[in-house]
Amino acid sequence: MIRSSDSSFKTKKHQCLILLKLCSSFKHLLQIHGQVHVSALQNNSFIISELVRVSSLSHAKDLTFARTLLLHSSDSTPSTWNMLSRGYSSSDSPVESIWVYSEMKRRRINPNKLTFPFLLKACASFLGLTAGRQIQVEVLKHGFDSDVYVGNNLIHLYGSCKKTSDARKVFDEMTERNFVSWNSIMTALVENGKFNSAIQCFLEMIGLHFCPDETTMVVLLSACAGNLSLGKLVHSQVMVRELELNCRLGTALVDMYAKSGGLGYARFVFERMADKNVWTWSAMIVGLAQYGFAEEALQLFSKMMKESSVRPNYVTFLGVLCACSHTGLVEDGYKYFHEMEKTHKIKPMMIHYGAMVDILGRAGRLNEAYNFIKKIPLEPDAVVWRTLLSACSIHHDNDDKGIGEKVKKRLIELEPKRSGNLVILANRFAEARMWDEAAEVRRVMKETKMKKIAGESCLELGGSVHRFFSGYDPRSEYVSIYKLLDLFKFHLTYDNHLVSSDLNQ
Repeated sequence: MIRSSDSSFKTKKHQCLILLKLCSSFKHLLQIHGQVHVSALQNNSFIISELVRVSSLSHAKDLTFARTLLLHSSDSTPSTWNMLSRGYSSSDSPVESIWVYSEMKRRRINPNKLTFPFLLKACASFLGLTAGRQIQVEVLKHGFDSDVYVGNNLIHLYGSCKKTSDARKVFDEMTERNFVSWNSIMTALVENGKFNSAIQCFLEMIGLHFCPDETTMVVLLSACAGNLSLGKLVHSQVMVRELELNCRLGTALVDMYAKSGGLGYARFVFERMADKNVWTWSAMIVGLAQYGFAEEALQLFSKMMKESSVRPNYVTFLGVLCACSHTGLVEDGYKYFHEMEKTHKIKPMMIHYGAMVDILGRAGRLNEAYNFIKKIPLEPDAVVWRTLLSACSIHHDNDDKGIGEKVKKRLIELEPKRSGNLVILANRFAEARMWDEAAEVRRVMKETKMKKIAGESCLELGGSVHRFFSGYDPRSEYVSIYKLLDLFKFHLTYDNHLVSSDLNQ
């Protein structure tokens, strides 16, 4: 038989739990907390656990309140502390997750298998490599090193901290893997520029009969940017596996094709997407602008503004400014630049200021570009100055105020050890027949052992990207290519000789 006091206690507890499930704001949470005290439930471990869950993980999130609850709790479980750690790991203060674990150790609360994934995720968020390695020691000490979720988060941590060899070591030593494990290692490799290794990893995945999902394909597509043949192969895998062309996957395809110069394919995917977000539109606009379809890029931007509910972001405007640069639309460039900040409240980044300098420089308005740089509220970086210097080289006839000389001096101040700046300076002295000055710059480069970085060209052939550097490369696979180039050079020279002979007759 249940006594009336027990029945009353259970009723109050049940009411508080229902209220916590319905809680939608921190104000409501405080009211429920007050009711918990009035009902003498403040020492009930389950009620406290629910309060911590709501204040750590729900819309009524307040991590300071959750932390205070736990600090004043005399009976808490590892799961309750894990909730607070999880809340911090996805907050603006992920390092506080380390404090949570330290407090657990101080209170002799043993971690469980869910404790470490949240801690490792937090370490990845603030790039805490040292802290992450210490957590890995704790993982080994408590015997959770074979847990697949711990392994996945270790891979993510090392990938975020650019330690791909450590990420690969963790992956190779995992006794159990799931598709998240494969996606994690491929993401780590792609984000650190190890594209070939990522592709090889994908082939291993297929060979072991793991079925790639949408995330796998998105990661692979980002590795294929600039390699159209490989990108098409991945796209074929998307179709063969009948993956849904949703916004995320569609955007990755548009971005890959746009960056690889396959604008026809990018348009094809873009036009067939039912759901597009700002990244989809931006990828298409930037691709069109960069590959010379500037007018189409601006028309697409206009269509986005008129026919969709999508609002532009900083990448969208970068594409728009790039389009203005290629079409010589200086006044439109100014208009879009001001609209970005005034109308859309997007604060210009250095790359946007650089784009405006490029617009003005390409139009030969060198003095205007120089004055624009001087008014930038941030400290102009070397890229902005090099953009103007390039324009000065092209439009040197317009440089009646010595803008080129001012820019060169500023570049040398910013990057005194960058050989490219001194090479440009020496070449400009040579163009002006100032041979002593040019020789002096070359002498300084030689004495300081500065070397000009070799020019590089890339050629995609059969799905592989071949890199060629200026100068002769004795490797056997390149000898036949050099012979072919020499043959082309001979024919061009011979044809030019015939044309000159005809003109002289």
